[in-house]
Amino acid sequence: MKTSSDTGSNTTIRERLGLRPIINVSGTMTALGASIIVPEAISAMAEMASQWVEMDDLQRAASTVVARLTGGEAGFITACCASGITMAIAGAMTGTSLLAIERLPDDTGDLKSEVVIQLGHIVNYGAPIDQSVRVAGARVVPAGTVSVTQDYHVSEAINERTAAALYVVAHHTVQYGMLSLEEFGDICHAKGVPVIVDAASEYDLRGFLARGADVVIYSGHKFLSGPTSGIVTGRKDLVRAAYLQNRGVARAMKVGKESIAGTMAALEAWEKRDHAGIRRREEAALNLWKDALQGLPGIAAIIIPDPTANPLDRLQIFVTPESRFTAAGLASALAAGSPPIIVRNHEVERGHFFLDPCNLHPGEAEIVAERLRAVLTAKERPADAMKVARKDSSGVLRWPD
Repeated sequence: MKTSSDTGSNTTIRERLGLRPIINVSGTMTALGASIIVPEAISAMAEMASQWVEMDDLQRAASTVVARLTGGEAGFITACCASGITMAIAGAMTGTSLLAIERLPDDTGDLKSEVVIQLGHIVNYGAPIDQSVRVAGARVVPAGTVSVTQDYHVSEAINERTAAALYVVAHHTVQYGMLSLEEFGDICHAKGVPVIVDAASEYDLRGFLARGADVVIYSGHKFLSGPTSGIVTGRKDLVRAAYLQNRGVARAMKVGKESIAGTMAALEAWEKRDHAGIRRREEAALNLWKDALQGLPGIAAIIIPDPTANPLDRLQIFVTPESRFTAAGLASALAAGSPPIIVRNHEVERGHFFLDPCNLHPGEAEIVAERLRAVLTAKERPADAMKVARKDSSGVLRWPD
């Protein structure tokens, strides 16, 4: 069977399956396949695929790699970050009681089963984050308001039933008025409550534990460019209790030997990656796109840093009626082209969207630049050029049709 490396193209398998050969300038989005898996991970997965292995021993080997890269006492690989959150919460509830693990989620008995989270951190990343807590059998206790959390909001939310506190690091969260991780951790630790950090889309593999987190959960398939997976790391007793949930609610979240091997390889490749070279290529793409938009009526573009301090920038494109597009209409026009270009459209109702350069194949930055100018300088506008952004779930409900 031909692979993309055989053909020099990234479209071969998509064409066979009848899938659109999209260009991803949205970012490391799960709905778009997350990232381009690094060759080291692909090789490790292929090598492991035909082998028998004792899974607990494989996870012991993974623990060594995870601990070395993150600074945690122990770690393991799971299906994704959502499952990692559920497992970490469940572990904080049950400890190593195998009977309690089997009785989750509905029979919590005398277990501590409340989880404190700042209201501005209760986000949806394709599913509501509080559902990952509820799957464990725990109850979410929101602290503060959507615009501000004070220290007493968290302190007063903690009681004798509190099992853990969850802190979310993501561009989805409210980016002002929330307690910092250090403040949040100090309050929780003073009352003996462990802090679990969801850092799914974060570059920094060591900083959150160093700043006081007890358990941190990372994506293996976003910036690490491994297979779809989650990485749980931190305090050994909490990591052990989380891992034991594979005997309970996490049985439905199990990860294959190939994904464990691939994630380990992606972690090791991260140590050797030319991060500076990647930044230079990303900056070149951003400048190319910005230059392509210069002088176009109703369009302004600025390069902005990542909101959670990841070492990357994006191009923010502002669209006004003078362009004869709305932001939603321009995003749709780019997605409807050939090849489709999928932008980061989380905020189109505010009149802008973003271009993210971190998932480009060679030559795609140039295609994006050419398409931007072509769409914006064309005499004719598509019928939905001035569309208003609206929430519409009808397409989801039609699947698989």
